[in-house]
Amino acid sequence: MKLRWLPIAASIIVSSVVLFGGWFLYDSLAMENPLSRIVQETPGVGPSQISVGSDKVTIELTPKQDASIREIYKSITEKGSSIIGKRDVELAIKDSSTPELDRWWSDALFDVAEAMEGKRYALIPAALDAKKSTYPGMQVSTEMDDKYVYVHMTDGTNDKYVLLPRTTPKMGVWPNE
Repeated sequence: MKLRWLPIAASIIVSSVVLFGGWFLYDSLAMENPLSRIVQETPGVGPSQISVGSDKVTIELTPKQDASIREIYKSITEKGSSIIGKRDVELAIKDSSTPELDRWWSDALFDVAEAMEGKRYALIPAALDAKKSTYPGMQVSTEMDDKYVYVHMTDGTNDKYVLLPRTTPKMGVWPNE
């Protein structure tokens, strides 16, 4: 029996194009485009980019001035729940941080980490306010939901946003964990 390689190769190529083209179209038209529209229509969101994976959705966004990241996250997860499904939503915030804001956050980080570790979230605003006096003109706001503690620091013109997950990733030290 003599195999004809040209029809076999052509059918493999056509099948691959149909399969991967269909997957790409589904991913674009049914997942990313509707979710992108939801993100763009969310109040307080500037330019954004979305990446949909099998287990998580990553949204890189630039918030507008005085936007509430908690409200943005809530709006996206509620309106896009049918698209997101059981995937985790990860926000990557593009901010206009300065070295002064980064230094101020670094100075406050120990107290914030201690409050987070002990799940004493009410201590976070107090810890941030205590450090605020060393940097004149600094304003800090904190919000919280069941997933994150949202910290927004600003010096009036530049902003830094930090999302602190309320559930720490579990470290598997023991084999039965």
